[in-house]
Amino acid sequence: MEIEIAPGKRARQAFSFDDIAIVPSRRTRTPEEVSLAWQIDAYKFGLPLLAAPMDSVVSPETAIAIGKLGGLGVLNLEGLWTRYDDPRIPLGEIASMPEKHATKRMQEIYSAPIRPELIKERIQQIRDAGVTVAASLSPQRTVELHDAVIKAGVDIFVIRGTTVSAEHVGAEGEALNLKKFIYELDVPVIVGGVATTTGALHLMRAGAAGVLVGFGGGAAHTTRTVTGIEVPMATAVADVAAARREYLDESGGRYVHVIADGAVGRSGDIAKAIACGADAVMMGSALAKAVESPGLGWHWGSEAYHPELPRGRRFNVGTVGTLEEVLVGPSHSSTGDMNLFGALRKAMATCGYSDVKSFQRVDVVTHHGK
Repeated sequence: MEIEIAPGKRARQAFSFDDIAIVPSRRTRTPEEVSLAWQIDAYKFGLPLLAAPMDSVVSPETAIAIGKLGGLGVLNLEGLWTRYDDPRIPLGEIASMPEKHATKRMQEIYSAPIRPELIKERIQQIRDAGVTVAASLSPQRTVELHDAVIKAGVDIFVIRGTTVSAEHVGAEGEALNLKKFIYELDVPVIVGGVATTTGALHLMRAGAAGVLVGFGGGAAHTTRTVTGIEVPMATAVADVAAARREYLDESGGRYVHVIADGAVGRSGDIAKAIACGADAVMMGSALAKAVESPGLGWHWGSEAYHPELPRGRRFNVGTVGTLEEVLVGPSHSSTGDMNLFGALRKAMATCGYSDVKSFQRVDVVTHHGK
């Protein structure tokens, strides 16, 4: 629905996860009958979860732990693990520095060069544990470091930025040819963020196995404040799910996964994201609250230390429990920040659905403007 802001300027009404609610149906089932399984390409997971490639969330150790609990931890290949032999030293400094110096000091810490030999070493560490290996680069760094990634041998590769297009041009004018890169890498590539049907279709046509939906909505981002860019997530996920249906027909049956990335901070947000058409969610701040997380109770993304235009901040999230308690319980909290996927299972059972794909059809209502 469009509204007129002024003559000649119209805006489309959009909805966030907070603006919608899930409607229970006429049947229910027991939670034990519900499957949360998710599969992308040949890789199967017990939980529809990707842990965001952020240094406060995913280390090689937490990637392994998340993998063993049924999710997929995505390691940031531009983070401290590929710049320092022992990242615990800069991690400790980031967790203890005063707020007024945080952004400037983080820019200095992250100015250390990325070392291709550390990329290989960290990926091998995760592989040796027997879990699926996923790693991430920004579009700009993908141009520069794609050879190191191909040699290191990831199972699933993620290209994640605030906004990613199929026609991204690097700083020196060298374009990231997404189609060519995906073909050369020969593993499933997940790309984002996008928030529109058109943007998502471009990435799908370039060969993406999955599309990350969202930008500017995460707890550690100030993208909206700095650039004015944000799209409410319920509408964004539903739009990209519509693009998936369109591309499924266009391609003769190629299914591209839709992954909600942003504003998914509580268990109810996971259920709403899937209700809007997501196959899985990418989570950051919710997992940063685990006692094992490398941020030591703090959370930040790559935007926080951008050398020219920081669009994020270090954010104190505290700790609520172990990684296992945060993901699959038991919960000691009534605020939706523990047993995240037990709550999803309960929501699906309450509405009578037995798997994630069928739960995408659940009815939702809006209380926009409440």
